[in-house]
Amino acid sequence: MFSELKQLAVLCSLIVLTISLQSASANDLEVFDEFAKSSSSHTNNWAVLVDTSRFWFNYRHVANVLSIYRSVKRLGIPDSQIILMVADDMACNPRNPRPATVFNNANQHINVYGDDVEVDYRGYEVTVENFVRLLTNRFPSSTPRSKKLLTDPGSNILIYLTGHGGDGFLKFQDSEEITNQELADAFEQMWQKRRYNEIFFMIDTCQAASMYEKFYSPNILAVASSLVGEDSLSHHVDPAIGVYIIDRYTYYALEFLENVDAESQRTIGEFLKVCPKRVCISTVGVRKDLFQRDPNKVLITDFFGSIRPIEIITETENFTVPLKIEAKPQSIESCDDSTIKYEFYEQFPSKLFN
Repeated sequence: MFSELKQLAVLCSLIVLTISLQSASANDLEVFDEFAKSSSSHTNNWAVLVDTSRFWFNYRHVANVLSIYRSVKRLGIPDSQIILMVADDMACNPRNPRPATVFNNANQHINVYGDDVEVDYRGYEVTVENFVRLLTNRFPSSTPRSKKLLTDPGSNILIYLTGHGGDGFLKFQDSEEITNQELADAFEQMWQKRRYNEIFFMIDTCQAASMYEKFYSPNILAVASSLVGEDSLSHHVDPAIGVYIIDRYTYYALEFLENVDAESQRTIGEFLKVCPKRVCISTVGVRKDLFQRDPNKVLITDFFGSIRPIEIITETENFTVPLKIEAKPQSIESCDDSTIKYEFYEQFPSKLFN
C-alpha cells in the first residue's frame, strides 16, 4: 500500500512539473516575441551583393551584381554599407575589348563598372567561408572594418546572389558550394545575434527557389529568378564581346530600378512582379510567409535606398557669432596687439634632425 502511494505521489509531481515547464516555455516564447517586436525598428540599410562565378564566359554574372550595386548606390546606400563580392575582374580581363568597363546592354547604354566601384572581396576571396563569416560576424581579429557587415537590430539588409546553382546549392567559383540548409542556419545565427530587422533575399541562378526553401528565421522576404527544376536564362549577347552580358531576371529588375528615385512610392510588391514568365521564360518564385509586413505596403527604398531619419524642430534658435576674435598673451598684463610676435612651426620640422 505504501509503495503504491509513493508511486502515485511521484507521478503527480512529474505531471505538475511538466505542466509548469510547458507554461514557462510558452511564456518565455511570448516574452521573447514581444521583446523582438518592440525593440526592433528600421534605422539603417545595408546591401550584400555577391557574384559567385569565375571565367570570361560568366561575364553576365559580374554585370548582374554591378547593376544592382549601381542601383543601390544611386538610391543612397553609401559604399561603407555595401559589401561587394566579385569573383573575377571582367573590367581588366585581357579579352575585354573595352578595358575598364562592364556593360549590361549591347548598346553600351550603362557602364556599370563606373568610376568609383569599391570591391570588398575580390577573386579567390569570394568563398563560402568568407560569405558565412560575413553574415555571422565571425572574423579573425586582423580583418579590416571594410570587410565586415556591421549591422544591428535596426538594419534592413538586401542580400543579392548570382552565379550557377542547382537543387539546394549555389556554386562558388566551380570549386565549392553552399547549401540551402547552411544558408538558412547562417540567417538564424544572424537573427539570434540580433543582426537584422528585415532581410530581402534576392537570387538569380538556375533552380534559385531551392535556396530559400529551408529558411526558418523571421522577417525574411525572398524572391528567386526560377523555380526548382527550371533554368534561369540570360538575356542577350553583345557581338563585340562574344558572350552573354546580363541575365533576364536581373535585366528586368534593373529596368524597374532605373525608374525609381529616393523619394519614390513604388513598393516591393510591384518589384516582385517585374519579370513575368512571358519575358523571363523561367517562373519567378516568391516566399513571404516569414515576412511580417504586406509587400504591397513596403516601399522599394526600404531595402534598395538609404534611410535618413530626421527631426523637425519648430522652435527657432538665435546664435551670436563674434566677428573678430582677439588673441592676447596671458603672461603679459598690458601690451598692444601690434607688439605681439607670432611664430609658426613647420608641420614636420625636418631641419631639427639635421
